[in-house]
Amino acid sequence: MSTAVQMFGPAPTSPLVREFAGVSLPSRALSLSVRSTVRPFIDAWASAPTLPWPTPLIDRLAFPLTPVSGTRRHAVELGSCSAEFLRAPGATGPVAILYLHGGAFLCCGLSTHRQLVSRISAAAAAPVLAVGYRMLPGHPIRRALEDGLAGLRWLLDRGFPIGRIVVAGDSAGGFLAFSVAHEALRLGLGRCAGVVAMSPLTDLDSRRKLDHPNASRCALFPRRAVPVLTRLVERAEQTVHTEPVTSPVDLDVTGMPPTLIQTGSEEMTFVDAEVIAHRLAAAGVHTELQVWEKQVHVFQAAASVVPESGQAIARIGTFVRALG
Repeated sequence: MSTAVQMFGPAPTSPLVREFAGVSLPSRALSLSVRSTVRPFIDAWASAPTLPWPTPLIDRLAFPLTPVSGTRRHAVELGSCSAEFLRAPGATGPVAILYLHGGAFLCCGLSTHRQLVSRISAAAAAPVLAVGYRMLPGHPIRRALEDGLAGLRWLLDRGFPIGRIVVAGDSAGGFLAFSVAHEALRLGLGRCAGVVAMSPLTDLDSRRKLDHPNASRCALFPRRAVPVLTRLVERAEQTVHTEPVTSPVDLDVTGMPPTLIQTGSEEMTFVDAEVIAHRLAAAGVHTELQVWEKQVHVFQAAASVVPESGQAIARIGTFVRALG
């Protein structure tokens, strides 16, 4: 069945699930490296999350991650946060992408994701507005959602109709991608063209993740980091006294746009991807869930060295171009 038929024909009641088998040597090396370096750091953070961890440094130290050669970009101010508008070579298609980065609502930003965003721009032949939204612990998720909506309105003001804007994100940014698309519907802005979510976090309740076998398999996240993040989210909401943002798995997703979800088979957020895919499909939303064997969390960011990452980005490009 073609992509166009899947997205524009009668909606199935279950997601289209595609499994991608095989793990290359570069992918195995990446998993081993992440498990032996980044995972211990996250475990240390989870043991003392209230210490003044220098999370802003992560984005500042990401300057070597340069965009695709020939990418044009310029800074954008959204009032409450910064953003960046990028066009990779050939990104002249009718669709634009609003991109929300991952980082557990705590870290990363425009610099850490610039290379990934430019690769998606090239694959999708679409310009991208990447939003450097406000983050924990100083700001609750509600502020990040507001910044995402500000980015959406920026694109609307520049002539991109809502039906030609795809909202995309990875990890916590996947949470925000679903939230922004849903809020656009609720506010009467209209339905976005699509949603792309890579390794999305979709449920702030940690129980499903901790009960899943992947809780002990994930190369990136230790078990105790999951409930710690939930507590930080709750603390930020109480400090600022703002309305909590509902987890995407708990939203009424009726009327949401066609969705592509990519996840590694053994990552912590696999169950989040699986649950949201089935809830979207049950609500009549055309949904494709791609499960990539033993790929690490947001493996697409390693496209310069891991072949599966480049293949996944190419499939994102195919999905977005079909929406034009």
